[in-house]
Amino acid sequence: MTGSNAFPRKRRAAVKKSEQLRRLIESPQLEFIMEAHNGLSSKIVEEAGFKGIWGGGLSISAALGVRDNNEASWTQVLEVIEFMSDSTDIPILLDGDTGFGDFNNVRRLIRKLEQRHVAGVCIEDKQYPKTNSFFFGEAQPLADMDEFCGKIKAGKDAQTDSDFCLVARVEALITGWGMDEALKRAHAYADAGADAILIHSKIKTADEILEFMRQWQNRKPVIIVPTTYCQTPTEVFEKAGISLAVWANQTLRASISAMKQVTQKIFIEGTVSGAEPNIATVSEIFRLQNMQEFKDAETLYRPSPKSIRAIILAASRGSTLGELTEDKPKCMIEIYGRPLIASQIETLNQNQIKDITAVVGYKKDAINLTNLRMIDNDRFASTGILYSLSCAKDFLAGPAVVSYGDILFAKRVLRDLLDTPGDIVLAVDTAWNQGEKANRLKDVVLCEEPYSSQYGGRTTSAVRAVASRTDREGSHGEWIGLMKLSAAGAAIIRREIESFEQDEPELFEKADLVMLLMRMIEKGVDVKAAYHAGHWLDVDSMEDITYADQSTTQSV
Repeated sequence: MTGSNAFPRKRRAAVKKSEQLRRLIESPQLEFIMEAHNGLSSKIVEEAGFKGIWGGGLSISAALGVRDNNEASWTQVLEVIEFMSDSTDIPILLDGDTGFGDFNNVRRLIRKLEQRHVAGVCIEDKQYPKTNSFFFGEAQPLADMDEFCGKIKAGKDAQTDSDFCLVARVEALITGWGMDEALKRAHAYADAGADAILIHSKIKTADEILEFMRQWQNRKPVIIVPTTYCQTPTEVFEKAGISLAVWANQTLRASISAMKQVTQKIFIEGTVSGAEPNIATVSEIFRLQNMQEFKDAETLYRPSPKSIRAIILAASRGSTLGELTEDKPKCMIEIYGRPLIASQIETLNQNQIKDITAVVGYKKDAINLTNLRMIDNDRFASTGILYSLSCAKDFLAGPAVVSYGDILFAKRVLRDLLDTPGDIVLAVDTAWNQGEKANRLKDVVLCEEPYSSQYGGRTTSAVRAVASRTDREGSHGEWIGLMKLSAAGAAIIRREIESFEQDEPELFEKADLVMLLMRMIEKGVDVKAAYHAGHWLDVDSMEDITYADQSTTQSV
């Protein structure tokens, strides 16, 4: 079992937790500790200013949804208490019930608590399995006094930290055995080595507690749990010489009241708007969870992610699609029940590409997707796709993926493209001349070497030429309209765009990306092909949509 924040917190080395608790118990003035039942409530108790935490058995059981009858096993309680210890720097005194068994269970419990930096444990002199003291208390049998003293001795012998506190809880007043029995047991437990006595009472006044203190004569520190006699002024406890008061279940009870009120309000009103002003913000949850520490730690321990941008060229209408694009651009045509661009964004996200820019134009208001930056090409009707890319050239300032807005491609196609070395790499389909769409116009690619399907075979090659044609002679595949750019490759593309626009402004406005690529290749720029076979779709016509709908392979 491990706690949730075992590593982030920096422990206060000056005073260990067990020593802090011992100081509270042995303090000459009255001290207070507050109940908590999980890591979050422990953090809240600490921030409120309390010097210690009571790991209440009733509260932990209730938070787990079971009764305070040892229905939660000791290992389950131990797991909860570990989260509580990990989330705080103040000491925890665990309500250890009867020690969860005999002397051997107590020994093992204390060793495990010490390992988790829990400062102390309180065990009560009832029989195992116990029942909560306020539920048929007088009907509950007490443990044999000598047997319980054996538990105390075993626990003290088992501890390795001399400051760890073992508190003996006397239940004689709760069960109706009277003051004499309570005092007799308390003295016996002190003789056995208990560090403090917790004397428990359930009457509505502090009379029993004060009488016990009068006869006890401060032999050892005394702890009380003033749940039923909470109206007694704390000055009375301090005057009586009590060392520590435990507020044993108020945190749990407060949370129950608040949760019931809020959930009933939301249920009745059918909205959360009325409840929101009175509940904690999500940012407050993050603060209590210490999320800032995690953010800071990422910079120390996690490799910096490769920051890759994506530019989707999606300004065109797609007039060949007729009425399907009367009120939306081609990129919003639905294939497999989703807009093209939405599916493309999902594939990019799956490859950890989250910074995505779309160049839009026709019916741009119909593109209502989140996490998408949009750049306008308001001249989409009179310009080519290269002009659209030039509208986003400011985002060609580092590694990038450039994609047509009317294609779909499988996650593996993009992954293989990203893994292929090179400054400018084109995704090239080697199955380009197969199937029902074999005869359509394509951006075919001529490479230095063909793809090899053999094990360990060739999956990339330098590109010699790219051309929009149906001529298959000598071609090695089809560029699908997807390319990867390194930071250097993006800078080359940007410079070439600016050069093209300056040298041939009229041609530039009508040019496609094939023209841009050929200008660079002719200048000796190294352009690579990343081969793949199929696993992509493009949408240029009604026939393409029909082909996609009839396809049984939706691997894209």
